[in-house]
Amino acid sequence: MPVPLDLARTLAAVVDEGTLDAAARRLHITPSAVSQRLRALEDQLGRVVLVRSKPVRTTEAGDAVVRLARQLALLEHDALAALGAEEGSVASVALAVNADSLATWFLPPLARVAARRAVVFDLHRDDQDFTAGLLESGTVMAAVTSRETPVAGCRVRSLGVLRYEAVATVGFAERWFARGVDADALAVAPIVDFDRRDDLQTQWLLRRGVSPADPPRHRVPASQDFAAAVGLGLGWGLLPGFQSAEGLAQGRLVRLGADPVDVPLFWQQWNLTSPLLDEVADEIVGEGRRMLAAG
Repeated sequence: MPVPLDLARTLAAVVDEGTLDAAARRLHITPSAVSQRLRALEDQLGRVVLVRSKPVRTTEAGDAVVRLARQLALLEHDALAALGAEEGSVASVALAVNADSLATWFLPPLARVAARRAVVFDLHRDDQDFTAGLLESGTVMAAVTSRETPVAGCRVRSLGVLRYEAVATVGFAERWFARGVDADALAVAPIVDFDRRDDLQTQWLLRRGVSPADPPRHRVPASQDFAAAVGLGLGWGLLPGFQSAEGLAQGRLVRLGADPVDVPLFWQQWNLTSPLLDEVADEIVGEGRRMLAAG
């Protein structure tokens, strides 16, 4: 059963834009025409591909169609480049990355690729434990993830280990840990979390027999702002070496313990032959291995 490519591309546009109206503006057709294409796709496949919520979301069948549309778009760009006919053709590469990598080492390799290639990057920021899900859904072509087991249809390369250490300002430590960093003090000292899915601080507490439900928690959902919140004494938190080294060297921050939390990171990408995607991967994997080793 062939999948009509124009209908697959329409579904991908709807997913990208979030609504049928926005997809219609991007495709220069009416919302009614978008709806008709989606119905035709579902009739052809005999399955529902889209849940008409706000924003819309794909079904499992829809995920497969979106992956097909994105892979074909990438391969088409590669073919045009091989033919020397890519002028005016700009490839869009969707990638998923965790916030701390995005804030520290991830952008320079993308800039190097963009200097050589007609490409734009659509970055999706999520926790490293959840970026693999964006690969599974077809939302992205590749991801920085903590998942070593390959997502179906993907291949994996190791990036290295992102090491986090529990730190606080000198003033915060003097106020909350004057008698030492023990379970009693940790149960009441304020924490800075990235968001409700951030479990790094929770892991560190559990090692010390502290219930993660006890301490009060700030939530600061941006990597640089998270580090700034810790640096301002709002609470203690786990920072990667990229963000804590200067403060520790200058004596503004202190370590709360000698046991870091190590998060192995991996690069997963679609397992298809694409010179562009491989070029992006080589730059990111090389940069990641250099910077994570140094950090």
